[in-house]
Parts: sequence; structure tokens; C-alpha cells
Amino acid sequence: MDGPVSEQSTGSSSAKHPRVNETRIRVRYAETDQMGVVYHANHFIWFEVGRVELLRQLGFSYKEMELKDDCFIAVVDARCRYKAPVLYDDEVLVRTHLKNMREKLIHFGYELVRAGTGELLAEGETTHIVADRQMKPRVLPEKYMTVFREAIANR
Repeated sequence: MDGPVSEQSTGSSSAKHPRVNETRIRVRYAETDQMGVVYHANHFIWFEVGRVELLRQLGFSYKEMELKDDCFIAVVDARCRYKAPVLYDDEVLVRTHLKNMREKLIHFGYELVRAGTGELLAEGETTHIVADRQMKPRVLPEKYMTVFREAIANR
């Protein structure tokens, strides 16, 4: 089974933090529906894969945020606009970036493009509330806020 492969950033080479992460995914047979196209909900899974890889590229992980800092970023809104069908064995680039943020909210943006042609397959966004382990809203710790602000500014 092919897993995600994080590509190098398309951000400015002078920027400390990248503006966009690209993660390459090859469509598996199990991700398709009876019509032979990728089942629509899988796009949201790919958004998550891209988001996790973007955080890694920024220098930390969801696991670190949760275990070390009691900081969870829970999805409160998710949207996807489908532009073209995605088929079994297609290679898809998941382009993920931070759109904007506040102390208790983070907005990510996504593009799914066909590798090789650059055809836009889907675009979307997710909004996340910053919460503690009990899912009570909290302020994003400053160390993450600083990195996120820099990544947004470099976009």
C-alpha cells in the first residue's frame, strides 16, 4: 500500500517556515466507489493527511501538541468543492496551507491536483477550534502561534 509522501514546500526559499506543503497520494482501489471514482468522503481524509504533513514540516506534530501541550485542534467546519473526478491509481498532490488564525481558531486551505498535469481536482478548507483534552476552548500556545503566523505571512 502506498502511503503519503511529503514533497518539499513551494514556499519562498528565504522563509523559515513554508507556505504550502505538498503531499503525494496514489489512489488505492479501496478508495473508489461503484462508479470507479474516488468516494467523496476520501477527499477529507486526504485533507487531514496534508494537514498532518504541513505541521510536521513546520517542526512539530499533532501528537506533540496533544501530549506535551494539552492542545487539540478539533474540526468544527469542513468544506470541499469537487472540480474533476479522481480515479483508481491516479497520483494526487494535496497542497495544504494555513489560511488564517486567531487565538482559538485555525483555518487551513487545500487543493487537490492531478500530479503531472496540475489539473485542479478539488479545493477545500477546514476550520479548527483550539481545545484542551476535555474539549474546552483554550488559547493556542505561543510557540505554535508564532510558527503559524510566520507561515501565514509567507503565503
